[in-house]
Parts: sequence; C-alpha cells; structure tokens
Amino acid sequence: MKKYMLSVILILPLIFYYVDSQARKPGSSLGDRVQQLTDLSNKKPVLRFNANKFRDFVKATPRNYSIVVMFTALAQQRQCMVCRQASDEFSVVANSFKYSPGFSNKLFFAMVDFDEGSDVFQTMKINTAPVFVHFPPKGKPKTTDTMDIQRVGFGADAIARWINEKADIQIRIFRPPNYSGTFSLMLLFAFIGGFVYIRRNNLEFLYNKTMWGVWALLFCFAMTSGQMWNHIRGPPFMHRNQNGQTAYIHGSSQGQFVVETYIVMLMNAAVVVGIIFMTEAAKGKGDAKRRKFLAIFGLILISVFFSALLSVFRSKTHGYPYSLLF
Repeated sequence: MKKYMLSVILILPLIFYYVDSQARKPGSSLGDRVQQLTDLSNKKPVLRFNANKFRDFVKATPRNYSIVVMFTALAQQRQCMVCRQASDEFSVVANSFKYSPGFSNKLFFAMVDFDEGSDVFQTMKINTAPVFVHFPPKGKPKTTDTMDIQRVGFGADAIARWINEKADIQIRIFRPPNYSGTFSLMLLFAFIGGFVYIRRNNLEFLYNKTMWGVWALLFCFAMTSGQMWNHIRGPPFMHRNQNGQTAYIHGSSQGQFVVETYIVMLMNAAVVVGIIFMTEAAKGKGDAKRRKFLAIFGLILISVFFSALLSVFRSKTHGYPYSLLF
C-alpha cells in the first residue's frame, strides 16, 4: 500500500505539469490565443503564418474573432508581381485598421506564403495567388468569404469594403504621404519652363498642329483604354488560372487587367495610324505608288485592328453579335 501511495505522490506532479504545459500551448485557450494575436498585431499589423500557426490561430476553435488571410507567393523565384502589389495594398488596410478609432481584437490580418506553408494551400485547395479569405468567428468560411479580385481588384479600398461586408467592421483607408508625384510634377514644370525660357526667341513650335495633335491622341488613348479605371480599382496586371494559363483579357465587362488596357491602347493607335495613312493617300499629292501603298496599308491596319477591337468587346460583352474579319 505504501508503494502505491508513493507512486501516486510521484506521478501527481507530473500529471499537473503536463496539464499546465498543454494549457499554455498556443491555441489551447481562447483567451491566450486572442492575447497572443493582439500582442503580435501591435508589433506588426500583418502576421506571417506557417502551417503550425495557421492551425493554432485560424483553424482552432472556438474563435470570437474574424481573421482575414492573404494566401500569396512573395519569393523571388515565384516572380509574382501581382502578389507584391496585393501585399502592399493588404498592408495599407491592416495599418489603417490598427490606427483607426474602431481598432479592436475582433479582427486580425495574416499572410500565408506558399513557400512557408504549401500544405496550407493544399488543405484550402488553393492553387493560385493572391487569394484573400475571411475566416468568420463561427463556422468555416463559405464560398462568398473568398474575395473576387477579378471583379473588384485588390486595391486597399476594395479590400476594406469587402471586409465591411463580411465582418461588419468599417475601415477608413489612410495611405502614407507620397511626395514622389508632387516632386515629379515640379520637375516637369521646371523642365518645361526652362525649355520655354531657352527658346523664348523662337516659340513657333507652340503653333505646331502636329505636336498638339499627337499629345491629344495620346491623352485620348490613355483615357479610352481604361487607365483611370486602373487607378481607381487597382486591378491585377494579368491573371493565371488554375491550369497555369495566363489571361490578358478579362472575361467580363465588369472588370479588366492592366495589360488589357495597354493592348486596347495599341489597337486604337493602330486604327488611328491607318486612318492617317488613308487620309494622306487621299490628298492626291506626291508619288502615285506611295499614295497607293499608304491607302492599302492603312486599309489593312483599320480592318485588322478594328476587327480585333470588336473581338475583344465581344469576348467581354457576351451576346454581342457583330464582327468584321474575325
């Protein structure tokens, strides 16, 4: 009997030590997890999770907080330029929330890099990047908890609106001051002012209709191609689907890619060049062979690139019936 009593006395401290150590592990206590997340967020608004931290802080239950996770691939060898842009915008949202009046421990921001948590990507069945997923306080994330960046882009304002819809938390975006644009504008005005001062005795170039026409065309190309939409929405440069194929044209009229605007701009420019060639040929001046070449070449440019523009428009506006060559 004494042996049993002695064994119990020796084993009890070990049992208490084991239970206490388990209670102190991350994810074992909701209060401990919230406190750890709060402490980490105070140091860095966007937390970097590997597989273990993702399991302890995101998958662990119960939760009384929402957590927005960005699945990305920032390693240099991945060459994901879109991931870097999205990461910058995500950091802007996290910092804005940290310094906003509504900051609380009900929302956290985290990031899982593919090279640090590839098994997390497999568990979540994610085979592309970047992807934003909202994990609600209760239950598993639904399909609508994944942000549709093809439709709304991944700009900070778009992410903040999406979080407001999912977590009912209003985030006002605060961007750090960027004086590069102001500095560049001052340099431009200084260059123009200096050039005009040097040429003050010969300002005939200001009356050059060709120069003003070229500048007007460049402005029209920039505006009609969707550059302002890019500035407001912050869409991805291009998109790579699940099969690894790269898409340069967005499949919906509600969205576009950055590279798509450049393609449309070049197509419009080619159509304009074709019209200019045909106009020059119609003036009836100069060599007849040259005018004939300009007319034929201009007609080819207009036919091919206007057909391409119609094809792009038809692919984005489903049901549009008209086409020219293809």
